[in-house]
Amino acid sequence: MKDKKLEVSALKDGTVIDHIPADSLFKVLSILSLQKIEGMITFGTNLPSKRLGKKAIIKLSDVFFKDKDINRIALIAPDAKLNIIKDYQVIEKRIVQVPDEITGIVKCVNPMCVTNHEKVPTRFHVLDKKQMKLRCHFCEKMTDKEHMQIL
Repeated sequence: MKDKKLEVSALKDGTVIDHIPADSLFKVLSILSLQKIEGMITFGTNLPSKRLGKKAIIKLSDVFFKDKDINRIALIAPDAKLNIIKDYQVIEKRIVQVPDEITGIVKCVNPMCVTNHEKVPTRFHVLDKKQMKLRCHFCEKMTDKEHMQIL
């Protein structure tokens, strides 16, 4: 019997998002609106990882993220790593980091908050980057990773 293996083509130019917790893959795909991208997207989940147990990975051809998008990834997968690829070579490795303040990315859970009634961008202070605890700048309502809604 011949050995069978699945080959995924190398990325000429683009971004690889690695070390995504396996259970967060589809959240990352959703918050980045990757369904709108016309280029090649390859992803895998439940891959073995020494650090996470199981991880996911996303490869995006000809896609490079802005800081706002990287902040979105950090909210869902705070230990993710981005590898920037140019001409088949990794030219930059970036570890996503949760910023001290998050603006316009997360919805306030307080239905009475001004951000839910007027065209005011949401703004949160990050109190705990590991547990992902946020406090709304306007109403001071706390939210955590379980209750967080990404805009």
